[in-house]
Amino acid sequence: MEARDDIALPLHHWAETELRRLACATGSAAIEALDGATLLGERAALNGLRIPGTVSAGGGCRLVTALDGWIAFNLARPDDRELLPALFGDGTLDPNDDGAIERAVAERRRSELLPLGRELGLAMAALDESRPGPAALVMTDGRPRATPLPASPLVIDLSALWAGPLAGHLLGLAGATVVKVESPRRPDAMRDGDPGLFARLNQGKANVAIDLHGRGGRAALLGLIDRADIVIEAARPRALAQLGIDAERIVGQRQGLVWLTITAHGVAGDAANWVGFGDDAGVAGGLSAALLAASGRIGFVGDAIADPLTGIAAARIGWERWASGTGARIALSMRDVVAEALRSERARDADALDANLRQWAAAAGRPFPVPRMRATGPVQPLGADTGAWLGSAPC
Repeated sequence: MEARDDIALPLHHWAETELRRLACATGSAAIEALDGATLLGERAALNGLRIPGTVSAGGGCRLVTALDGWIAFNLARPDDRELLPALFGDGTLDPNDDGAIERAVAERRRSELLPLGRELGLAMAALDESRPGPAALVMTDGRPRATPLPASPLVIDLSALWAGPLAGHLLGLAGATVVKVESPRRPDAMRDGDPGLFARLNQGKANVAIDLHGRGGRAALLGLIDRADIVIEAARPRALAQLGIDAERIVGQRQGLVWLTITAHGVAGDAANWVGFGDDAGVAGGLSAALLAASGRIGFVGDAIADPLTGIAAARIGWERWASGTGARIALSMRDVVAEALRSERARDADALDANLRQWAAAAGRPFPVPRMRATGPVQPLGADTGAWLGSAPC
């Protein structure tokens, strides 16, 4: 679609293609009515964001030069900056001084900063990482259903922030019943941090509050999962293990259960435990490198673009696998979804992609493209449907 000043969101065509595949698989008029540019750009439009340069549209991630090239730091969480003195080995560093951070990076090699930062739990990425992997990987093949498919799936959405909730939202538009599960101790940070986007992504979902550290919480969650056709989660392996949840065992036992695991960098080796968010995952997937190659300018492409791209892909993959009648645990890598979208668009029309990236780079600082906006339906308060779904189970 055309946007303000005819600035097209890069990779919107790939997003549009995935949506058309989802619409075809589901027969949903609501999915058919969506367009890729809307899902890629609605957070920016809701918040009046501008086309980014070396600082992301949302302001949490920045591209900084090290001795051996560019590196992206995502410092969006309150505790991220507290880790910076340990990263740089400098207890005198003021973690709130962006100039001091940039100088500290400039004196070091990213090849040293990146593995240490990831070990500390920071979301970081190099401009030209060469760790290609599958955008979606079947980790475990489940059992086929012995009974006919229900008219529509029951989706248990354990995810937070953007990619997972968007996948659940799209499945809901396709006709699924979606139950969002939140912790009363740590609700989805988007609920208060970006209520406009939270409403778009979670409208129409039932909401169940479960304290997994409270008495009966784990049993309540497993009871919900036992009723599910599709589960969406974005927890790192150690987090699931700490909760005593063995996703692969559950998938192996339940006929037809589709379990979608959304990761930042895949499930192989150390990368399975790396933290990542939409902006840095986009850098790791090669978008900023492609921007630099096409335009000679460095910057972020889109607004946390790995999140909506992955949410769209997860919904399509999840529905198609559910409709096949055979369960699976499928891991999606945000980094590799971006890389796949980039490869696909380059194969489709490399000249058009480069022209789009040059246009994007030249527009840095201008208002973000305004997509076709859509309405928001009812959003349930935290725990509003706990009784209906869990009865007397503790929340």
